[in-house]
Formats: sequence, structure tokens, C-alpha cells
Amino acid sequence: MNYNWNWGIFWEQSPYGHGSGNYIDMLLHGLYLTLLTSAIAAIIAVSIGIIVGTARTLPSRWLRRATNAYIEVFRNIPLLVQFFLWFFVVPELLPETVGTWLKTLPDSPFLTAIVCLGFFHSVRIAIMLSSGINSLPPGQKLAGNALGFTLPQTYRYVLLPMAFRIALPPLGSECLNIIKNSAVGLTIGLLELTASTRAMSEFSFQTFEAFTAATLIYLLINVTILMFMRLLEKRVAIPGFSGSKSVSQRKN
Repeated sequence: MNYNWNWGIFWEQSPYGHGSGNYIDMLLHGLYLTLLTSAIAAIIAVSIGIIVGTARTLPSRWLRRATNAYIEVFRNIPLLVQFFLWFFVVPELLPETVGTWLKTLPDSPFLTAIVCLGFFHSVRIAIMLSSGINSLPPGQKLAGNALGFTLPQTYRYVLLPMAFRIALPPLGSECLNIIKNSAVGLTIGLLELTASTRAMSEFSFQTFEAFTAATLIYLLINVTILMFMRLLEKRVAIPGFSGSKSVSQRKN
């Protein structure tokens, strides 16, 4: 079987009308949806993760039980199943008028994707943050008490800033995971980068060119984010609390 390579396919007319209507415009529009979906989902995930992760370390036993239940539910259901639940099942459980309104929204796949990814990744961020808080020496909390801080003030000014520095490396990896998992949105009709690549492959029959371009785009995005996160880690690092080198220095 001979494959006819055609790298000029990206500048040929596509069935979609994004930009000038070329296949490269189709991929760029998919890239835009991928980045927008991932960015909003990351904001949701971090916001919920901070609340859940902090509540998981509070003295209240009922709060700890509630947050642990939340984590177990969203952590143990596969992401694909959660996409289907949010998109097909949740509207049916709501009042009929609200459910119909959700199903008829023109951007319902996009809204479903950001909500699903936000909740799915919030549990991982909550675990990272609570682990960071629990790894701090007891003296950190006692120092807040000695300064006359209330419990919320101790978390805000003492514990959370330190915990975020400790959790920053896995948080960077989680940002990469959000971008990669956004590709699951194609199963509910979200025309993000992977869906646009698949559409280009089916319409043009230039499969290798389409997925080679998508692979390079994903690599470029993730490497850029990885480099930024590493620079951020170095900038906010506190000796003795982040990085293997700092830990070894503290031991010595």
C-alpha cells in the first residue's frame, strides 16, 4: 500500500468555515478551543481544589468525611463516564425546563467539558494541597497561633502559601493532564484540537499529516507550560521546603 504524502494539505479548502477555510484554520480553531477549555477548567479545578483540600485538613470530622466522600466519588469514576453523565444524564435529572434549556444551548459541549474537567481534576488538586498542608511541621501552625491569628488567618497567611510551594511540581503536571484530557471532549461533540485533527483526517484522507501536526502542537504546548512551571518553582522556592536539593541542605 502506497501512501501519498501531501504536506500542502493544510492550505487546501476545508469543509468548515473557520478563518479562511483552510485545514490549518480548522486546526488552529481546535487549538483555541483546547486552550480555552483547559484554562477555564483549570480555574474551576484550582478553586474547588483549594476549598476541598483545605477543608480536608480542618479539625471538623464531618468536613473531613464530606470532602473524602467527594474525592472518592470523582476519583473512582472514569473521565469518559463522567463526560457522558454530565452531558446526557444530568439534564434529565433537572426540572424539564432547565434540562431542555441546557440541551439546546449552542455551546453545551464546551460548557459540559469545562465543568466535567474542573470537577474531575479538582479532587487531585485537593489531595495535593491537603498533602502539602499535612507535610508542614507542626510549628508552622503554632507560629500562627503565637502571632494571634485566627484559624482562617493561619491558613491564609502561613499554611496555604507554604503548601502551594510544596505542591507546585505536581500542580504543574496536573495542568498538563487537563490539556491532554480535554481531548475526551470530542466524544460529546467538542471540536477541540483532537476532534479537528480527526475531522481533517476523515475529509482529506491525509491521516499522517493531520496527526503529525496535532502531535507537534500538543508537544509545543506542554513543553512551554512545563518550562514555565519550572521557572515558577525556582522563583517561589523556599530552601528546605521544595526541591530535593533544598531538602538535602536542610538535612545537612
